[in-house]
Amino acid sequence: MIDIKEITDPDEKSRVCDATLKALPRWFGNADAVAGYTEQVRHMPFYAAFYDGAPVGFAAVKVHNLYTAEICVMGILAECHRRGIGRRLVNCCENYCITHKMSFLTVKTLDASRQSASYEKTRLFYLSVGFRPLEVFPLYWDEDNPCLYMIMSL
Repeated sequence: MIDIKEITDPDEKSRVCDATLKALPRWFGNADAVAGYTEQVRHMPFYAAFYDGAPVGFAAVKVHNLYTAEICVMGILAECHRRGIGRRLVNCCENYCITHKMSFLTVKTLDASRQSASYEKTRLFYLSVGFRPLEVFPLYWDEDNPCLYMIMSL
């Protein structure tokens, strides 16, 4: 059985984030980006999924302002995909936003103009849980990694 819980300890957030992202090189192959996320999540609302007590995924919420928050980083071990874990983690992020009377939840991912089977699945997942494409920022990360900015109205 998968348990989802909010993690408040900054060190535990970092450990779960680091271990999960390092196990997902098709999505998070940039060591500097992983290190950055591992540090950033220490100060964010953070939800983790556990199977038999071991972390199998997480989502971290970055609050931008009174109206908008973002799923800053999210990862689920590949062997646990398609089990409803991502949907449950997104629901936790939505509930956080609703509780704080926010209007929008956003997420950034790789745009389809850059071929990637892994990120095609990511985009389809975000569409399935209610996000919609808002805009592409071709140089947000770098010219080889165009950023698709997606939004969900709450």
